Amino acid sequence: MSNINTKQAFTMLELVFVIVVLGILASIAIPKFAATRTDAQISKGRADIASIRSAIITERQSRLIKGDSQWINSLSNSTTTLFDGNGTVSLLMYGITAGNTDGHWSTTDAAAPYLHYVYKAGGKDCAFTYDPASGKFDLNA
Repeated sequence: MSNINTKQAFTMLELVFVIVVLGILASIAIPKFAATRTDAQISKGRADIASIRSAIITERQSRLIKGDSQWINSLSNSTTTLFDGNGTVSLLMYGITAGNTDGHWSTTDAAAPYLHYVYKAGGKDCAFTYDPASGKFDLNA
């Protein structure tokens, strides 16, 4: 029986190689992660727009049943919670909290009625306008 004493450890070359490989993987993954975040913000904005438009149509149908042919006159009652209705009519059950960072809505109106909104995604502002005469909530061109 031989009594050979072997050490089990990584060599410096192996450690450097692992660090280089991890650095390469990180340099590929970080930009992909940033793009995924922007895509998620855009998807959230699209879902919000669909919900807002659906709520406008639902409110319109409710008014037509009651014999009122008018569209809702504004979508919000304040600058802090948006799309919750005009104070007398509920639009979205839970309004959207306003903010000025990516993935948030804000209003550009200083006073009621709140008709102009901005959604920020990827550092860019997308301005929307609600027209109470036609009930359209559209992106400004």
